Amino acid sequence: MTLAARTFCDAAAARGFGVVSGVPCSWLQPLIDEVSASGAWRYVPAANEGDATAIAAGAHVGGVRGIALFQNSGLGNAVNPLTSLHDTMRIPVLLLVTHRGAPSGPHDEPQHDLMGRITPELLALMGIPHRPFPRGPAELERALDEDCATMDRTRRPVAWVVPKGAIGKGAPPASPPVPQHAPPVLQPASGPAELDRPALLRAVRAHARPGDVLIATTGFTGRTLYALGDADDQLYMVGSMGCAVSFGLGLALARPERRVIVLDGDGALLMRLGALSSVGWLQPSNLWHFLLDNGVHDSTGGQATATGFVDLAAIAAACRYRSVLRVQGSPDVATAMDSGGGGPVFVHCPIRPGAGMTLPRPAIAPQDVVARLERHLGVRVSGERAPGAGSG
Repeated sequence: MTLAARTFCDAAAARGFGVVSGVPCSWLQPLIDEVSASGAWRYVPAANEGDATAIAAGAHVGGVRGIALFQNSGLGNAVNPLTSLHDTMRIPVLLLVTHRGAPSGPHDEPQHDLMGRITPELLALMGIPHRPFPRGPAELERALDEDCATMDRTRRPVAWVVPKGAIGKGAPPASPPVPQHAPPVLQPASGPAELDRPALLRAVRAHARPGDVLIATTGFTGRTLYALGDADDQLYMVGSMGCAVSFGLGLALARPERRVIVLDGDGALLMRLGALSSVGWLQPSNLWHFLLDNGVHDSTGGQATATGFVDLAAIAAACRYRSVLRVQGSPDVATAMDSGGGGPVFVHCPIRPGAGMTLPRPAIAPQDVVARLERHLGVRVSGERAPGAGSG
């Protein structure tokens, strides 16, 4: 039985879902068309499946339930954030995963054979409960109620496995945004990096406004931010390397009244460079993306990254960030933080390698950091959405 895309969207929206991110599969086209054309939903085209789950996670922390959808051939791309972000930090999302190559399904391309055989087992191995996509309105209502309750109780993802033809025709697809001209890269006089990581983060904290939220990437950046002063409006990502800006994008979309400041690393960004395109597509005016670039993987022994051969600021400009700046010292950081043109803003920050200070590991558990931030944002940790969350 085919379920109309509109029926799914209406039922899901009634339960607090509002952000969908994913990588297309033809079996999901009706649903993607419906959410992209709907004023009640935000659809975020993700560069890969892991980014999609991280975007949905950020939305959830902001008070809007998130959905990540993709073909099962890309489930492997999502394994890292599903195991080290969603599970470790206890952030639930609803996964809609098509079942290409299912042994009992229609004949498919050979590349789907192995994943088709192991999709249910792979989900189970990650501890993700799963069920077939509902076959009618009554089953849909029951499944949403049951799985929303499960996600609220366990704070972990739930998956629906989607067979061919399960979702019926949706609205005509929305037109993609018209890209603006790439902005110039504004940069101070060139020279060696003046700041180390602690000095850079001190400058960011000093110029943060009341209501700002700081998201720090995994490794030394999160540990340094914690060492400089733990706070309810800070989140320290663990694992899920490269997912900080995708998480920040989801949070920024869910809470447009808050400025979201992502503190990223060069090695992490290179790992998921496609995330810049999603930021450029959505143009969130409340997202500031700081790239701390020391040219090495500091927390694993100082192995070199490739950023000496890559102009990441130019790439951000090509992805249509509204403003792109390079900073050299603390006064430049103040200028970047006070940029009046709105976001998304990309700030390339060359810094010196090395920890620069003793770095304790956070004494607060990752899932407690998330719950604390949700409370700070007015989101009920039980899963009840905060009044007005995500509006605007």
